[in-house]
Amino acid sequence: MSDCLFCKIVAGEIPSSKVYEDEQLFVFKDINPKAAVHLLVVPKIHLDSLDDVTSEHHDLIAKMMLKLPELARSQGLENGFRTIINTGPDGGQEVGHLHIHILGGLGLPGFN
Repeated sequence: MSDCLFCKIVAGEIPSSKVYEDEQLFVFKDINPKAAVHLLVVPKIHLDSLDDVTSEHHDLIAKMMLKLPELARSQGLENGFRTIINTGPDGGQEVGHLHIHILGGLGLPGFN
């Protein structure tokens, strides 16, 4: 999708602080972190949001979920981490491309 910010990051058209990449996923540091560690896990194929995931994406979603603990550990998050998937405008999604936030580190705020 030519106007998608995350598609442009995946394509290398916009610079990012890449943490990991394979044939299906691209992971980079959030430019406006909400925690000491704040990564974004993005599928390379464009899906607007979790609402667009179907059974044909089963393997991709499984891979994303299974990769999360490894990515967290690679950033020193040995005592836990938080994952967030914002879906749609009312769910707080700001970029129209499915992504999972990994947050962690000292001082991670709770939900109040």
